[in-house]
Amino acid sequence: MSVGRSLFAATLAGALALTVAPASSQTLRYANQGDLKSLDPYTLNESTTHAHLGHVYQGLTARDKDLKIIPALAESWETPEPTRWRFHLRKGVKFHNGDPFTADDVVFSADRVRKKGSNMQTRLAPDVKVVKVDDYTVDFILPSPNPILHNSWDVWYIMDKKWAEENNVVDPTPVAAPTPSYASLHENGTGPFTIESHQPGVKTVFKANPNYWGKVEGNLKEIVFTPIASDATRVAALLSGEVDVIEPVPIQDISRVDSSPNAQVLKGPELRTIFIGFDQMRDELLYSNIKGKNPFKDVRVREAFYKAIDIELIKKRVMRELSTPSALMIAPELFVLSKEFTRPKFDPDGAKKLLTEAGYPDGFEVTMDCPNDRYVNDAAICQAVVGMLARIGVKINLLAQPKAQYFAKVLKQGGYQTSFYLLGWTPSTMDSHNVLYDIMGCRDDAKSSRGEANLGGYCNKEFDAITDKVLVETDTAKRNQLIKQAYEIGNKDWSYIPLHQQALAWGVSKKVNLPQRADNLVMFHWATKKE
Repeated sequence: MSVGRSLFAATLAGALALTVAPASSQTLRYANQGDLKSLDPYTLNESTTHAHLGHVYQGLTARDKDLKIIPALAESWETPEPTRWRFHLRKGVKFHNGDPFTADDVVFSADRVRKKGSNMQTRLAPDVKVVKVDDYTVDFILPSPNPILHNSWDVWYIMDKKWAEENNVVDPTPVAAPTPSYASLHENGTGPFTIESHQPGVKTVFKANPNYWGKVEGNLKEIVFTPIASDATRVAALLSGEVDVIEPVPIQDISRVDSSPNAQVLKGPELRTIFIGFDQMRDELLYSNIKGKNPFKDVRVREAFYKAIDIELIKKRVMRELSTPSALMIAPELFVLSKEFTRPKFDPDGAKKLLTEAGYPDGFEVTMDCPNDRYVNDAAICQAVVGMLARIGVKINLLAQPKAQYFAKVLKQGGYQTSFYLLGWTPSTMDSHNVLYDIMGCRDDAKSSRGEANLGGYCNKEFDAITDKVLVETDTAKRNQLIKQAYEIGNKDWSYIPLHQQALAWGVSKKVNLPQRADNLVMFHWATKKE
């Protein structure tokens, strides 16, 4: 059989697989452009992964539909003193295998999430001591006050200590692990769904947990997730009724879905910022024709790249007006003083002049890493950037690949193997400190989790000193001024190129009622489906 016929047969078989078993009103079929790479909740700090695993695992806290922090596995908490947080755990909760949930699991999860191989290390600083007071009380003892300690704990999912030890998964599974661990292929959470079967890249089936401790708003008994990378196939599956929900809807197909009789597009502002970063740490770039030095260490080169990108053209042509150009590395909804910043104007002539002044009158060559199934039109954005930089003499070799391969290459466990890249970030705390610390903080692999997602190694010690003040400042006005100072330093350094916040676009059957959150976590335990 020819390659073409083989591919056609495989595509047809995949489409038929969606329709072979008729779905009841309580079965929801969901398709995303990307895959669920691992069931280990500490492998990948990525919102789609968090959303999937949020059906089976839970944190001490959760967030409601309006992103307000609410109790989850901890039913209450207080700060008896500024450097001590006490969490009172929910009693009577059992993991899916029947093991009871206790303080031992919280202490274990606190250790595991901070171990080498975890992509979630910034959820809990290494100098925080986690102490079991009794079976249902845990203290977090801090070296200094932290008013937002628990802001990102809704996706720090608690694991079963006994189960992890029995299955040899005490250590987290790195994103670049050559072989999957037991925790990569199996789950044992406390959430409203269990995973009946998981075939990476093919299908994952979730079943309602009959022994769930809490109350579920939705009526779903089963969720069937199928990754469909092809935009056309994904949309066709929604319009034909083969799937009930798809994410994302390609921008060019939004009007077609909205005009269909059986589906609609849920739209809304998203808090994720799409941006471009540079390797500013190495003395020589890994992927460039410039040898013996790193062009991105020169602030003029970074400024030139920034000014060469026509963000309004990307908004109009690539995003079809469904994006908000950004002057900062955070969505304006999350920083009250963001209106005081303006984005520098598109200036290709000025950019060319800056490159000449930096010693690159003819430009240079560099590889750009880009996912092609993670963000809305991510590969198209990168293609547009390639063309814009070509106008100032820079040749970009674009390496666009599925997110599983992309993240394995560029993240910490892969050794930050990138010279120039596109990434998206939603601050897990819904606060600027997360951006200042995780993305823009000086990277120190040995001593701290600071800069864990700083793929390019941007570093300014003055910036870090302000970030540390932001963490402990409790006066809101003073804290906002500190955040403003930090962003001013980052912008002056041309540390990154923030592009935009994209719009949410979920394709949903008119038989399904699904609340939409601005953090883009698709949470099906709130969903209801009717005949």
